[in-house]
Amino acid sequence: MAYQTINPYTNKLVRTYPNASDADLEAALTAGYARYQQFRNEAPATRSAALHQVATLMRQEKHELAKVLTIDMGKLIGEAEAEVALCADIADYFADHGADMLADTPLTTNAGAAYYAKQAVGVLVMVEPWNFPYYQLMRVFAPNFMVGNTMILKHSSITPGSAEAFVDVLKRAGVPDGSFTNLFINYDQVGKAIADPRVAGVALTGSERGGASVAQEAGAHLKKSTLELGGNDAFIILPDADWDVVKQAAPQARLMNAGQICTASKRFIVVGDRYDDFVDFMTQAFAKVQPGDPLDPATTLAPLSSAKAKAKLQEQVDSAVAGGAHVAYGNTPIDSEGAFFQPTVLTDIDHDNPTFNQELFGPVASIYHVDTEEEAIALANDSSYGLGSSVFSQDAERADRVARQLEAGMTFINRAWLSLPELPFGGVKNSGYGRELYQLGLNAFVNEHLVLAQQ
Repeated sequence: MAYQTINPYTNKLVRTYPNASDADLEAALTAGYARYQQFRNEAPATRSAALHQVATLMRQEKHELAKVLTIDMGKLIGEAEAEVALCADIADYFADHGADMLADTPLTTNAGAAYYAKQAVGVLVMVEPWNFPYYQLMRVFAPNFMVGNTMILKHSSITPGSAEAFVDVLKRAGVPDGSFTNLFINYDQVGKAIADPRVAGVALTGSERGGASVAQEAGAHLKKSTLELGGNDAFIILPDADWDVVKQAAPQARLMNAGQICTASKRFIVVGDRYDDFVDFMTQAFAKVQPGDPLDPATTLAPLSSAKAKAKLQEQVDSAVAGGAHVAYGNTPIDSEGAFFQPTVLTDIDHDNPTFNQELFGPVASIYHVDTEEEAIALANDSSYGLGSSVFSQDAERADRVARQLEAGMTFINRAWLSLPELPFGGVKNSGYGRELYQLGLNAFVNEHLVLAQQ
């Protein structure tokens, strides 16, 4: 497996990184396990200062760190800076609240004095994707560092620069060696790591295929796993929606990060007689974006992460059209050497269309029309995915009623997707299992250790 930074704006090779050896993996496992044993005998609060320093450095070096993301995978520089800032917030949140979240929980029983302690379990293997190269790491690192688990990272092969930059920040912030080790390993070596008795769990964010493979490996060795996989999120517009709010949210709900977000709105479901108006609005909004150098703040459309990603998305759109979908806007080449994909609006996608139940990972919006609220809920749930969703209505009770009926891990009312450290992140069905962020994320890899003293 070649770890390379290829700038998707130019399609030029920037740097190649050497692969890690089995000896490197063994050294990382040894160091990680030794550090875990030390952390087990320390109070979580002793790690707060280093985590706060991580946040401080990330804020101080926001632009420089953002440039690494942009060159690695093409993210608009403003979005890259926002990702760095969110990582700092996550670090501060767990530094402030982690110790309290890990406090012993007393239990009521007639058998004696009882409580359960939340304790670290060992070394974790992290398998992380390219679309949010820092944020995906921080979601796992910050809570588990407070818990006392140590981590070995296998990052995406197209974002090695981001992995190295993240580790550099941790080192300079005073995070002890062995706490978090980045290795440029292949999937066979990931399997070896999962099988190692010093490893207690696996956290993966990625594709269904990758998640199934890692979950199978983890299950074979009785290791706990969390999977954050794909999404085909519904954006439901009820007849009483505030259209000013809808129009503010809808374009960016699909175009942010060039559409390469698991929780991006992908299926827009319009209930009632405003369907044509919405299609017209989305085509006009999509036509306004300007492709260009993602390091230029004036650019509003970034390239996709790679030429390979562009080719895959084009195959999916071509398949959708061959299956009867109508192109309301887009699907024409952009004259550039970069991996740009013109924002595209698809309509008339029926249940038999090959893309009906696929995740289109890029700036492609699928718009559906239904007549009733019940039909909207049924269509939203007619998916193998269940990550996020959005509901737009001026009736708070109605919006909540619809939200509760959606088969999703997250639903946002009158807004698109949002991530904050105090909000749990995760999905159901083929979108995976487990949660990250908030206390649920901190609890993902802990030993709830019961202690009972006979009276």
